[in-house]
Amino acid sequence: MRFLLVLLFLLDGFILFSQSPENNNKSSLPDSTRQTGDVIIRNITFTGNKITKERIIRREILFKENDTIPVSEIGYYLQQSRKNLINTSLFNFVTYDSIPAEGQPGYLDVTLEFIERWYIWPVPILELADRNFNAWLKKKDWSRINYGFFLTWNNFRGRRERLVVYARFGYDEKYELSYQIPYINRKQTLGLGFSGGWAQNHEIAYNSIDNKEVYYKSEDNYPKKVYFAKAETYFRKSIHNLSLWQLAYFNQHVTDSVLFYNPDYNFGPDNVNQYFSLFYQFRSDFRDYKQYPMTGYYFDIEVEKKGFGIFEPSVNTFYIKSNYRQFVQLEGRWYWGTGVTGKMAPLKHQPYTYLQGLGYGRDFVRGYEYYVVDGEYYGLWKNNLKFELVPNRVLNFNFIPTEKFSKLYYAFYLNAYVDMGYVVDNRDIDTNPLANRYLMGYGLGLDFVSYYDFVIRFEYSFNIKGESGFFIHFMPSI
Repeated sequence: MRFLLVLLFLLDGFILFSQSPENNNKSSLPDSTRQTGDVIIRNITFTGNKITKERIIRREILFKENDTIPVSEIGYYLQQSRKNLINTSLFNFVTYDSIPAEGQPGYLDVTLEFIERWYIWPVPILELADRNFNAWLKKKDWSRINYGFFLTWNNFRGRRERLVVYARFGYDEKYELSYQIPYINRKQTLGLGFSGGWAQNHEIAYNSIDNKEVYYKSEDNYPKKVYFAKAETYFRKSIHNLSLWQLAYFNQHVTDSVLFYNPDYNFGPDNVNQYFSLFYQFRSDFRDYKQYPMTGYYFDIEVEKKGFGIFEPSVNTFYIKSNYRQFVQLEGRWYWGTGVTGKMAPLKHQPYTYLQGLGYGRDFVRGYEYYVVDGEYYGLWKNNLKFELVPNRVLNFNFIPTEKFSKLYYAFYLNAYVDMGYVVDNRDIDTNPLANRYLMGYGLGLDFVSYYDFVIRFEYSFNIKGESGFFIHFMPSI
């Protein structure tokens, strides 16, 4: 019965708006060329791509030299190509121009101009160890701070490769080396990625009671250590669709104290769980700007199996999860966004560390930021009514010598929102009272968006428990 309720909830969430039309961006074709018929692309010129290889740019645009395009569709081709290039996260600004070829009627020359991002980030780490900023703010425990450094080299060699060296100390230690190669073949459809490292914690959540995480801390030892290695491959035949396969190995060790406080933390009574995992994800992304989408839609589905009976004790988990998000321009500066998330983990008797419901990552009902609701199944429906308070504007700081930082864009949006969720927990426990009941949160917020994918949301939320509070988040709500 509970599973049927979740399915009905998810079906309700899929009653979504249809896709909105493209923004009214115009190509720079003069009026004399705006007529019925076709044009042929004669030349495509790129300027400002000092690091990015030309073939990486060409992979994202919808046309090439000698293509024949209906005149009425030129504006769409140019604007969509610009959006594709912005969504690579390689550029802060992309502008285009199109002019009729001199002396050749029916031909068109296109120029694309770029301001590239800063790609090398050797920056210190100073972050909070809690699930989110609001959970830390409630405790205000300054010992729960992570510090260290990481080196991220985006667009490595100008080929959209990514190299990361990560060293985090403090409350939660983590050391990782990863390298991603988006394209290894001439058609630029196949990619590879590798990573490996380990993490160790002085404090971990070993259980959740009354929908609050309960922690065990040891100053002298690490209650939990995890070693991992991953290899993945990507297939991206078209611009908007991507398939990802990942094979990973994990070795997780916890101390006797953790198992004393929660014997159901791991599989089996042993301190060590080691296993291989196989993960697959398909993504279809038609959002205008993935940093902060206003129109379009996004869909993904992922499947993960952990454990194949190779090691003892035998780890055995399986889940399917899917997301659908729709963004619509209603009229003028009014926008609507809605998103549905569903997860199923049908295997019974899953230990605590392998079972997650709502309250982790971006999967939570606003107004319940302080809670976690664990369970085998969950559904989440988020809705946003948005008003563009300050449209996208550009500031120039002439005293900054590099254009990678001297030209900044920003925008502000007012939000009204309603979220609903439901978690099915079939475990015979009474420490998870928010499970197996409908959750709802609502409120008002202000979003600030800027370059380098920076988003900060200020929200005041209410929930049906009668609680309210002010919350801060650093990612899009949907």
